[in-house]
Amino acid sequence: MKILVTGATGYIGGRLIPRLLEKGHSVRVFVRDGRRLEGRKWFEEVEVATGDLENREAIYRALQGIDAAYFLVHAMNEGGDFAEREKTIAENFALAAKSVEKIIYLGGLLPENNVSEHLKSRAAVGEILRKNGKTTEFRAGPIIGSGSASFEMVRYLTERIPVMVVPRWVKNEVQPIAVRNVIEYLIAALECEPLGIVDIGADVLPFRGMMETFAEVRGLKRIIIPVPVLTPLLSGLWVGLVTPIPNSLAVPLVKGIINSVLADTTKAEKYFPAIKPMDYREAVALALEKIDEKAVETRWSGSFGEDAPTYEMTDREGIFKEVRTVTTNASAESVYKSFTSIGGDKGWLAWGWAWKLRGLMDKIVGGPGLSRGRRHPTEVLIGEELDFWRVEDLKINQLILLRAEMKVPGKAWLQFEAVPKNGKTQLIQTAIFAPKGLFGLLYWYGSYPFHFFIFDQMAQKIVTGAEVLEGEKDVSEMPGTI
Repeated sequence: MKILVTGATGYIGGRLIPRLLEKGHSVRVFVRDGRRLEGRKWFEEVEVATGDLENREAIYRALQGIDAAYFLVHAMNEGGDFAEREKTIAENFALAAKSVEKIIYLGGLLPENNVSEHLKSRAAVGEILRKNGKTTEFRAGPIIGSGSASFEMVRYLTERIPVMVVPRWVKNEVQPIAVRNVIEYLIAALECEPLGIVDIGADVLPFRGMMETFAEVRGLKRIIIPVPVLTPLLSGLWVGLVTPIPNSLAVPLVKGIINSVLADTTKAEKYFPAIKPMDYREAVALALEKIDEKAVETRWSGSFGEDAPTYEMTDREGIFKEVRTVTTNASAESVYKSFTSIGGDKGWLAWGWAWKLRGLMDKIVGGPGLSRGRRHPTEVLIGEELDFWRVEDLKINQLILLRAEMKVPGKAWLQFEAVPKNGKTQLIQTAIFAPKGLFGLLYWYGSYPFHFFIFDQMAQKIVTGAEVLEGEKDVSEMPGTI
């Protein structure tokens, strides 16, 4: 079959595409920026159509000659008006897909009452797509697999907090499903007539049971204490703090499980008898195995953003990264010269008193502090000291990577890159921290408010310095200038 897949950069789409190719189908993907697919193992095997789902003409062109289409997109990460945007793109897609024989959509299970805004929007999208009578809408609960948002939420909460005070609604029952079973259903739907709504799920257990089972599989002992005072909003914000899941995703996820959410799998069993969903314990064990083998195919954050963000804080596999991107008209050479000249007598550009205080504290506990300075005011070499950092990597006019030698409960790095893009240069500044134990986590979160402002101002001043250098270079290159 000739198949169109939307959401190719997302968690489900990125796993579905190689399976469709294995089945011998011809796949076209619809994305805003085709460059985001480069490097994927299946990139050379698919046809790429570019455009935006808000552009009906672009969707129509992408659907030409298509037998079946997968609608696997959402706009939850794009702001408070995500429900309205999801409605718009669903209507555009439905109108453009009138000639398509089958549309296959993945939505979410709905509780009997108190439906969250996120799940209401998912259901509304399904209703719009089903109006043409050609849609199969799978509704799933928490999807469990290496890199899925639901799995990582349970994983990080359980691994990081030995004693958990949790809201009483963790006793509510949910019905998770393994990601590989979701993919099986999505592919099997190609062989059926459109079925409307089909609930899918595996074994039923309380959300608390999801954490307890994870702890058992991981060999951890955890104490869980339910209390009546934590609201869904506070719970979501807490999840956003403790896990890699940002608040924009954590809060809707939590609001989606504050009521029991169970599947009526009668229809799934009737039309897909060959699919036997694995139980939750087996899904957890398989996900952990993939993580240990470093074989995670896709991750929940894969579809977040089309361009380099101006600010991003991530937590992946226990390593925190705080990334800032600032664009300038200065050349990569000038940006490189600016960031390789910091430290020593010049200092660290922002909040100088805080850097001096940190250096003094480091000295007191036996670290090098800031007293080592730097060998040369502008030149650096791999392996040499730069205050309480050491130059671990260096690429001329491109990058410097500094490894922290101050006393910290873990390992830390600070990286600066100069990346040419569209006639300008991006300064990409990345703070990296691998915490050691609970104290390492407390150190990171305790330092974060200071890092946020210090690193932000530092990036801005590096760019300002680069623009000054660029101006000086332009003057020196003028005819008659000595």
